Amino acid sequence: MEEYIVSARKYRPMSFDSVVGQSALTTTLKNAVRSGKLAHAYLFCGPRGVGKTTCARIFAKAINCQHPTADGEACNECESCKAFNEQRSYNIFELDAASNNSVENIKALMDQTRIPPQVGRYKVFIIDEVHMLSTQAFNAFLKTLEEPPAHVIFILATTEKHKILPTILSRCQIYDFERMTVPGIVNHLKMVAEKEGIKYEEEALNVIAEKADGGMRDALSVFDQAASFCQGDITYAKVIEDLNVLDSDNYFRIIDLCMENKAAEVMVLLNNVIARGFDGGNIIGGLASHVRNVLMAKDTQTLPLLQTSEAQAQKYKEQAQKCPTKFLYSALKILNECDINYRQSSNKRLLVEITLIRVAQITQPDEDGVAGRSPKRLKSLFKKLIASAQRHTAVQQVAAAASQAQPGENKAVQGVAVSSPDNAPSASSQVTATPGNASTVSATQPVTQPQHRPALKLGSIGKSFGNLMKGPEKPTYEMEPEQKATTGLHETFDDDMLLQQWLMMCNRMPPNMLGTSKRMKNLTPVITEFPKVEVVIDNKMLLEDVQKIKNRVRNTLVQKLRNDDIELSLRLARPEEIKRILSPKEFYLKLCKENDAVGKLGELLNLEFA
Repeated sequence: MEEYIVSARKYRPMSFDSVVGQSALTTTLKNAVRSGKLAHAYLFCGPRGVGKTTCARIFAKAINCQHPTADGEACNECESCKAFNEQRSYNIFELDAASNNSVENIKALMDQTRIPPQVGRYKVFIIDEVHMLSTQAFNAFLKTLEEPPAHVIFILATTEKHKILPTILSRCQIYDFERMTVPGIVNHLKMVAEKEGIKYEEEALNVIAEKADGGMRDALSVFDQAASFCQGDITYAKVIEDLNVLDSDNYFRIIDLCMENKAAEVMVLLNNVIARGFDGGNIIGGLASHVRNVLMAKDTQTLPLLQTSEAQAQKYKEQAQKCPTKFLYSALKILNECDINYRQSSNKRLLVEITLIRVAQITQPDEDGVAGRSPKRLKSLFKKLIASAQRHTAVQQVAAAASQAQPGENKAVQGVAVSSPDNAPSASSQVTATPGNASTVSATQPVTQPQHRPALKLGSIGKSFGNLMKGPEKPTYEMEPEQKATTGLHETFDDDMLLQQWLMMCNRMPPNMLGTSKRMKNLTPVITEFPKVEVVIDNKMLLEDVQKIKNRVRNTLVQKLRNDDIELSLRLARPEEIKRILSPKEFYLKLCKENDAVGKLGELLNLEFA
């Protein structure tokens, strides 16, 4: 049986032209080889799996090639190229800095630089993951890197350029490798699939390319995994099953349902997705990327930013025509807020559900856009109720006047034109009653308004104009100091009840008194002589702050403890009454003195204070 080689190694580029996605960089290196203008040190930077080490090897082989081609490629026929291809070259050394990062390793490397090459012109040292070198190793490397022997070239490779010392960076030619694009990865996977005789769907390769996140090595590894699972026929359905990737159709479906304000169906769809093992955070992240793609598809200029297959791009364009730009902007904002708060949330599923409900309500009208009634709707509701009460009262008064009229009198008892607030229906309706038929009401016949308008009562709706204008009652702590609360009660209470109401009062204090409330929580009110209450304060500034709200505090205690006789007194603590606050270590030592078992437990567990 032939030995199996993974695609990432089997299809590793052997020439500059076969490197994918780095055309500008490989062209520069070929021109350097062709012109013979070589630097003594190179630094290749970029994310994982984009070809840094591969390009370093190709460049090292081309440098030592005895008969390079006209465009700067290695000939693959000379002794140096054959030795490199057969992995027996003594002129090219690779060092893994992750495991050889000490000063001794660098000194041993420096000793090797003194020996000139036996075949070829240069000794090339490729140091991979160079950012893993220690600071001492970097310093030992500096002098040789700046002025190496004429036959030595260093090629350094790293994924974390920011960790390398500036003194090293200044001595190298720096090449920044780009991330692979999705179309570039897909084209390379097509070539590999055709050589391996594997059938594929372009949508499936597109999913693999997106999963690779810009790394060709990762893409080839995922390709091998999918090929094994699919048994030589890579389909979209099998790939998303194998990689546990959420089907993009779910995102299209969610946005369609949100556009139709079908929050209930969105919840059902979310439940099915979570039941299949998908995390809520991944759903939000994927949906945000989907909305971003839909937004990009609304303009032909941004359409190339999608980096998806043509079929998928067409789906985005179709959905972009349905979705208003304002909806997409609002959805992105809501999804981004959820993504930021997801880690801190204690109930992550509820956060995801609320987020999707908010997205589903973006396109709803203002008066139907929320589950409860908004302030505008409440205002409109009161206007309608008041108008209805006005009409009802006017009709009752007209009917009463008609019933008191003499039967022989040949005149009509004319009612009152009921004026209603803005937006109230039948604002200009007139009510008329005749002796013959007191209950007859006409909305079209004009009548004459009386000189005195009857009084209007709003008892039917439980509110009066005075109550509506006055607004909600103020909390106890916002009452004026001269106002004293009374309950008409004289109930008894103890220190525990007093302390409980004191803490509850501190918790209810307004935000602008947050600092005072927190310090007041550390105070302990006591009953000196019932119902006299004393509070000892060990801070003069706090005493002044509490003195300002003393009457409000007293009013609150009167209402909550139901005793009008409460007298509150404040005083500054005497020096002997001030207790020193112990540190955690002092408190632990105190416990050990008071209880030997605590000390023995600490010794048994070898506990130490950090």
